[in-house]
Amino acid sequence: MNKKIHFFQSINFKIAIVFILLLMITLEIIGAYFVKQLEEQNIETFKQQVQTPVYVDNQLSSQLLKSDTAAANKAIANILTDLNNSADIRVVDSKGTVRGTSDLNDQRVIGQKTADNNIKSVLYNNRSYETLSYDEKNHASYYVSVVPLVNPNSDSSSIVGVIYVRANMQSVYRNINNITLIFLTASLVAALFSSIIAVVISRAITRPIDEMKKQAIRMARGDYSGQVRIYGRDELGQLAVAVNNLSVRVEEAQEASEAERRRLDSVLSHMTDGVISTDRRGNVIIINEAAAEFLNLNDEEVIGQSILKILKIEDKHTIRDLLENQTELMLDFSAPEHNLILHAEFSLIQRETGFISGIVCVLHDVTEQQKNERERRQFVSNVSHELRTPLTSMRSYLEALTDGAWKDPEVAPNFLNVTQEETERMIRMINDLLSLSRMDSGTAKLDMELVNLNELFNYTLNRFDMMIKSEADATAGDNNRTETTTPKQYSIKREFTKRDLWVEIDTDKFMQVVDNIINNAIKYSPDGGVITCRLLETNNHVILSISDQGLGIPKKDLPHVFDRFYRVDKARSRAQGGTGLGLAISKEVIEKLNGRIWADSKEGKGSTFYISLPYQEAYEEDDLWDEN
Repeated sequence: MNKKIHFFQSINFKIAIVFILLLMITLEIIGAYFVKQLEEQNIETFKQQVQTPVYVDNQLSSQLLKSDTAAANKAIANILTDLNNSADIRVVDSKGTVRGTSDLNDQRVIGQKTADNNIKSVLYNNRSYETLSYDEKNHASYYVSVVPLVNPNSDSSSIVGVIYVRANMQSVYRNINNITLIFLTASLVAALFSSIIAVVISRAITRPIDEMKKQAIRMARGDYSGQVRIYGRDELGQLAVAVNNLSVRVEEAQEASEAERRRLDSVLSHMTDGVISTDRRGNVIIINEAAAEFLNLNDEEVIGQSILKILKIEDKHTIRDLLENQTELMLDFSAPEHNLILHAEFSLIQRETGFISGIVCVLHDVTEQQKNERERRQFVSNVSHELRTPLTSMRSYLEALTDGAWKDPEVAPNFLNVTQEETERMIRMINDLLSLSRMDSGTAKLDMELVNLNELFNYTLNRFDMMIKSEADATAGDNNRTETTTPKQYSIKREFTKRDLWVEIDTDKFMQVVDNIINNAIKYSPDGGVITCRLLETNNHVILSISDQGLGIPKKDLPHVFDRFYRVDKARSRAQGGTGLGLAISKEVIEKLNGRIWADSKEGKGSTFYISLPYQEAYEEDDLWDEN
């Protein structure tokens, strides 16, 4: 907030008062010197006026040498009267006796011994004496002079007396005081006019400064539109030009900085990676939305907190570790309801001087990558295991045949039959892997067509009915078939909606899915079991379900039945020739058809597999064909 500056606090007042003080000090110094010189000159002039001339001194000396004291005193009085001097003059002989005085009212002192020590000192030392004294009684200043009188007729300069002069200097000092008063009055008038001039000059000097101050305040508030008025080409004018240029430069820099900040905010807000920036103490100052979502925190909760606490690594690392090593860390933020693994990469924020002002942490969600990596390792392990088992079996049988079993007419055909079955199982597995690989890479092509799902599902089930009938006839015609090779007996029950359901699917791949599910139902159903196939419609989907009466799937295994190579009962599945990829392929196919597949099961009561596909309203027969 811009606080108002009072006049006495402003630079106008300071410049004016400095100017006035300098002027007053100068005037006072000059005045003091002038008055002092004037005083000395007036005093000197006054001394010359009150002192007796040399010829008078000679006359007085001659009168003091006369033996006739009365005549001499009278002559001395006449001489003093003729001087017309305002000072009090006394003539004292060498014995200290007053012989004459210019004060007509004090003639009684003539003939008396003087009591003045100054006169006695001059008579004794034969040296002149003068002084300025102040009379406390009369409150007046006096000039006192004692001059020895010598014998004019003698070369030895013998003293015959002294002349004593005492003059009142009130007139001198009165003149000096009057002159001093006049000088002071002139100084005050000069100070008044100089004050006005100083204020005007200071305003002229500070007006550009004030405008530059206002422009600086506007710039601080973000307003760069104003310009400082230039009053001249002096230093202040050059400063005003510099301020105007600075305003333009700052505005351009501010716009560039603001644009850069908006771009940075846009980049940070749209980044899928999380970004956290800290100060040099490791406290968070910037965090984007992705990082806040990863950490399940609000911006207000994070700002000012230590990055070690936010990332939950304060027990293992320090800020110094991050500054010195910039290590890459894998952070596990998984929770029971979801998995989250973050890859944290740290880098330093350094100035050109090398000063470290903070840390930038980039968080990348590698949950899917870690999952894919685990699945890849599991997939490689499963493929290796699934291939190793038949290859080991084939190797054993082939070694037995090589060792001579091929000569045995009863053993050799069984060994060759097992070898062929294992080979076919590996071929099926490889074909299934190729199918999954094509689906994963997106190279698998779908031959989509609009079909009546009722008829297609019924056609598929009819094929299994024919297989049941064929196996039953073969069993009845072969009386030598043992109990262990008797085909499993089962029946298929249909529960279809009577309304035609038209869906757009790839017929061959959809039939492959249904075959996989029904074959599994047959494998795991008990002898004489019933497989129930249902087909119904909802608002916008058609639901197909296949239920068996087998042992069911444990609850813990149910979420994994569509995983690759996953088997609930591995020994039983492998004995029945399964590859563990049928349901995985079925899931990929249904998802490619924009549908969904899932399973429901209860142990001991069987399993049900559901397929949901987008449903299309039934067409009239004329709509199925192009009109000619």
